[in-house]
Amino acid sequence: GAGGTAWGRMSIPRIHHDAPLAEGAEVALSPAQAHHIGTVLRRAVGAELRAFNAADGEFAATLAALRKERGAMRLGPRLRAPAPEPPLRLLLACLKREAMDWAVEKATELGATRITPVLTRRCVATVANGERLTAIARAAAEQCERLGVPAVDEARPLHAVLDAWQGGALLVAAERAGARPLHALLPAGALLVGPEGGFERAELDDLARRPFVTLASLGPRILRAETAAVAGLGALGFALHAIEVEAST
Repeated sequence: GAGGTAWGRMSIPRIHHDAPLAEGAEVALSPAQAHHIGTVLRRAVGAELRAFNAADGEFAATLAALRKERGAMRLGPRLRAPAPEPPLRLLLACLKREAMDWAVEKATELGATRITPVLTRRCVATVANGERLTAIARAAAEQCERLGVPAVDEARPLHAVLDAWQGGALLVAAERAGARPLHALLPAGALLVGPEGGFERAELDDLARRPFVTLASLGPRILRAETAAVAGLGALGFALHAIEVEAST
């Protein structure tokens, strides 16, 4: 439920695990997972868990061992089969830590499959802690009942990311005359959002010259970068989901 109101499901901790998952297997918990389950959630051996990843799906599990920051869980029956997610990529200029963390969490909830921090000329932040952002994405996936966790890239200069681009169309949130309304450009699988101060003119000119880029308007108001990321990514995600639903009926 929205806002975590489905208490029956949310009370069972979900644990993302990269190792292959199969009924009957026993898999080790990371120190951080063991600490969270034992110290933060105060679960004891025998507690009910869920284990999941994108490749194998989601399994019932029980906490089989727990001692300080070491633990293991034993897997029961599979509850959900793996289900492919449509590719949905967010390129986001590096923001201040709190805003960047929030944007990564929300992008995960909205179905992003890849998050790429980029460095632009007006970025306030000049780095993005990929390890911390990956942990935030994993925790968000555990909470929102996703099977997949988005890949989080290391921060790279925008021009380097664009030079190496191999995806399809890239929509760029831009307050610029001539930018087309976002809704008229859907569906699309990738969105670029610039820094708080916006892109410099030279950056916009460079973007506009690239054949895979389309400048898009998110509406009449000036949005904070993290708000634009959530609004734009939500629109892309809903459009992709609508196509999936239509194809399955």
